Amino acid sequence: MTTDHKPRLFARDSEIRALGEGLMACTLPREAWTHEAHLGACLWLLSERPDIDIDAEIGGIIRRFNESVGGINDDTQGYHDSITRAYIAGVRLYLSDTAETGLAARVNALLLSDVGRRDWPLRFYSRELLFSVAARRGFVEPDLAPLP
Repeated sequence: MTTDHKPRLFARDSEIRALGEGLMACTLPREAWTHEAHLGACLWLLSERPDIDIDAEIGGIIRRFNESVGGINDDTQGYHDSITRAYIAGVRLYLSDTAETGLAARVNALLLSDVGRRDWPLRFYSRELLFSVAARRGFVEPDLAPLP
């Protein structure tokens, strides 16, 4: 696990909504698709877009975005299903426990929490399994501990 955990925080709700909307419309600049943006967009989708079935649609949403900015979704790069689904579980858990009400406040608190860490999925997966082709291409159950 890494010890350096200094995420970029958001100043306004509108920044997070712009990330989510840019992801959906494939208008977000590639360089804006950071770890913080991934988690901010996930929380936005789960809390403000009940019309989107995140479990059914997230893979297509992120793959489409990646391709729109010249990215490739293959065995070594692009969309990673098991990491994405681990973070969805973590964001859901966080949302069930947080007292924060504003969008930016919720996202910032998430980013500063254990769930917001870049290495959080490694609490559940061995590095070998998490970074396997099978885990990238489809959801693979964790081998160290069950997801929340």
